[in-house]
Amino acid sequence: MFGGPFWDYWYFHIPNYAAAVLTYTLIGRFLFSLFLPPDSPNYIFRFFRNLTDWSLVLGGYITPRFLHGIALPLVVAFWFFVLRHAYFLLLRSYDILPTVGGQ
Repeated sequence: MFGGPFWDYWYFHIPNYAAAVLTYTLIGRFLFSLFLPPDSPNYIFRFFRNLTDWSLVLGGYITPRFLHGIALPLVVAFWFFVLRHAYFLLLRSYDILPTVGGQ
């Protein structure tokens, strides 16, 4: 019932998708923050803030203090980009990445 390339490699696709969504949402939040105040009632900006607030807290622990403020979402997006590629390399080192054509 749940066969196919997605479910056969769920351990790759789901974390990869989640990290990509978070990375691009953080970039969107950064771009919105250039034009909108932090307490803006804009519903898209509020959605981006609600989706990414927890990641800014986590990213704030490993980001130097001089990068906090308006640049923090962009820096945390970079950390998730690095995490996404590190996960790719980990799966590649164990030779369990999905392949094109299932070979």
